[in-house]
Amino acid sequence: MFVLDSSTLILLAKAELLALFLSGAKQEVVIPGEVDRECCRVKKTFDALMIEKAVDESKIKVIQVKDKRLVAKLQVDFSLGQGEAEAIALALKARERVLGIDDKNGINACKLLGIPFTTSMAILIRSREKGLLDRGEALTRLAKLAGYGRYKSSIVEDARLRLEAGP
Repeated sequence: MFVLDSSTLILLAKAELLALFLSGAKQEVVIPGEVDRECCRVKKTFDALMIEKAVDESKIKVIQVKDKRLVAKLQVDFSLGQGEAEAIALALKARERVLGIDDKNGINACKLLGIPFTTSMAILIRSREKGLLDRGEALTRLAKLAGYGRYKSSIVEDARLRLEAGP
């Protein structure tokens, strides 16, 4: 199971990586109900419509989190929003899972809780390594991620070097 939180899902959509990611995903891609609400039900931006379309086409499955106590505890313990807490709660309950998360507090929670995670930047780099994007396409999408995300310049520069070094 591949669980996505709001920030990663939105960044993938804004950087035009969502369809590519979903087409290559070997695991079921899921989001908790709150992530669905945050991404698709609040605003009707282009990225929200892309995400909503993927949900409607069953490329992304929405799962309601039942353990509200766990969600509340995660929110308090790690200073998380409800969407991030629900995504982590889903990931905790699944046996084989990876969590896509770009929120710093959420990443720290994953490290402490032993949840395997990735970021939108890592998904971009992996897509390039797999040959799904050529150098130019990858660098264009990196520029979009850098523009929409809150990345340190060192992270963007490291990603640029890795993308340029690819095949």
